[in-house]
Amino acid sequence: MPLLNRNGRFLHVGCGHARLEQTPFASFTWEEVRLDIDPAVAPDLIGSITAMPSVAADSMDAVYSSHNIEHLYAHEVPVALAEFRRVLTPDGFLLLTCPDLRSVAALVAADRLTDPIYRSDLGMITPLDILYGHRSALAEGNHFMAHRCGFTAKVLVGTLQQAGFAQVACRERPNHQDLWAVATNQPWPEGRLREAAAQLFPSGGGR
Repeated sequence: MPLLNRNGRFLHVGCGHARLEQTPFASFTWEEVRLDIDPAVAPDLIGSITAMPSVAADSMDAVYSSHNIEHLYAHEVPVALAEFRRVLTPDGFLLLTCPDLRSVAALVAADRLTDPIYRSDLGMITPLDILYGHRSALAEGNHFMAHRCGFTAKVLVGTLQQAGFAQVACRERPNHQDLWAVATNQPWPEGRLREAAAQLFPSGGGR
């Protein structure tokens, strides 16, 4: 049976304005719980990903983190990952995406630091925005948008393994300057992680 063809509950951390229909869980019958540090985005729960006392241990089948960990200082990343593991059920998993600094560095090396490379809900994005945070949002006083660390695929996989995740699958998308990873709280049967990645990772097509 496909991994997500069952009911489940996932914690959407650092959700911003996004809701279920903007997540990889949109096609499935999973319940979404939204958590964000910013009350302005009307989350179900207000809090930081480094401390989530409002979320009970072993209460979530999945945690979905989209472009959050780069907003932390490097020393805070293991703290957040420990919180993710704490709230996951033993059979649960983390789905995480963040910028890929290797592909961004290639653009910088090509002297494209401030060239627009794609359009997001925030407007046009440049390699400079990916490295340090979206400049327009920061100029408007949204300092939550600052980027304080970064990852390549090798570093992301190693960081997840050091945090205690049992298995990790990671995909680089150089044309999109992002990384996707699924990490299990405990070991899964052979092939199940690959199946999860196939269902949850986006295709190589548009943003």
